[in-house]
Formats: sequence, structure tokens, C-alpha cells
Amino acid sequence: MNNINEAEMIKPNILITGQGRKIAYHQTQGEGAGIVFLGGFSSDMDGSKAIHLENWAKERGQPFIRFDYSGHGQSSEDFIKGSIGDWAEDAFEIISHLTSGPQILVGSSMGGWISLLMAKRIPNQILGIIGIAAAPDFTEDIIWNKMDDMMRATLTRSGVVYIQNDYGQPYPITKKLIDDGRNNLVMRDPLNIPFPIHLFHGTADNDVKLGIPLQLIDHITGNDVELTIVKDADHRFSTDKCMELICSSINLITDRLI
Repeated sequence: MNNINEAEMIKPNILITGQGRKIAYHQTQGEGAGIVFLGGFSSDMDGSKAIHLENWAKERGQPFIRFDYSGHGQSSEDFIKGSIGDWAEDAFEIISHLTSGPQILVGSSMGGWISLLMAKRIPNQILGIIGIAAAPDFTEDIIWNKMDDMMRATLTRSGVVYIQNDYGQPYPITKKLIDDGRNNLVMRDPLNIPFPIHLFHGTADNDVKLGIPLQLIDHITGNDVELTIVKDADHRFSTDKCMELICSSINLITDRLI
């Protein structure tokens, strides 16, 4: 039985947020800097990157948390009713209630955006951020900007449109998601980061084009901002080579506590 199937058999813990949402999570205890994995839009905590990092952290005796945002995976609520602000609040509650000491946030795709929102909200609780195919402001810069006039009119009239999803059923995109995204943009105002930001991106990423991380490293003000580009890596960024790069980056950031 592989590691992912084993992980799926373990019943998750539940954190009830201040908003009454039930957030499913798995937590590994350990010593030193904690690692919190923040997944992507419409993904869940049983993905290959989260499981790989959990097993890696267990071997090192390092604290680790993976969780499902509300409306995702095993957490409560309906996905179609969610928004960036809701999911950022879920991340905040997980970090605030379940961790102690500085945390390394590993954000995949939308999780990269959520990580940056945490950097603005709780910078003193973060040791560093690793962004994997990070997609800051994607509701505006990717989804809204690609909509034609007809789709935008449909969204305004009915409150939801559906867009292609290369990994499964079409994504429901709601007017709430777009409007709330505009309240949480991080690329329009100064983004001053006092800790390491290490970004990873593949040249074969068809979901988040390479221009976005290039804009992001130019936008961030900080003393330790890096972007590693991997030829032929796609949006999942989950090959053995990619995972080795991510783990090495966690090591580098963890060493700041020594």
C-alpha cells in the first residue's frame, strides 16, 4: 500500500474556527521550526506534495501540518460558497491555534497567495515562505482577465460561471470569489517581507505562466527573495527532483534558527 493511500485511511483531526467552520487537518509533532502546507484551489491535503513533505518531516522529527480549507477535501462547507478571504482565515486559525514558534509556510499555487496574506497579517509567526507555482491574485490576473465579455455578463447575471479544469470537473467561479479576491490582492500595494521567500516554478506550467513569479520577486521588498526555475516542470511541481529542491529550501530556512 502506498503512502498516499495509508494517509487517506487515517481519520483527520478537526478544528472548529471562530466562524463555525470545521477544518480537517493532520498534525505531526516534533522539534524546531514548524512546517505548514497550504494547498491550492480546489485541491486537498492528501496530494503528493503534502504527503511527501509530511513523511520527510516525520523522519527529521520536525513539526508539520497539512489541512483542507473549508469547502475542500474533508472540511465542512460548500466549495462554491468559499472565497480567498475565507480560506485565508482558515489558514490563520490553523496557524494561530495549532502551532507555536516560527513556522515555514509552504504554499502551492493558491497557497502561495494565502502565504503572502499571512505574511502581511502575522509576520512575527513566520520564519520563511516557500512558494510552489505560486499564484498571487489569480482570481483577478488569471481568471477575470481571461474572461470575455459574455462570460463576465453571465457571471454578473447568474453569480457563477464554469471554467475548464485540466485535472477534473470544471471549476465553478462565483462573483463572490472574484469580488472577495479584489479585497485580498497582494500585488497592488507594497509587499515588504522581513524573512526568506523562496519561489519555485516550472517552464511547463500552463496554469500559472512564468511571468507571474518574475513579477512577484520584482514586487517583493526583502533581503532574501529567490526564484528557482525548473525546465519542463509543470504546475504540479511534484517530481522527485522538484521535491528535493523544496526540501533543501526548507533546510536552508530552518537553519536560520540554529
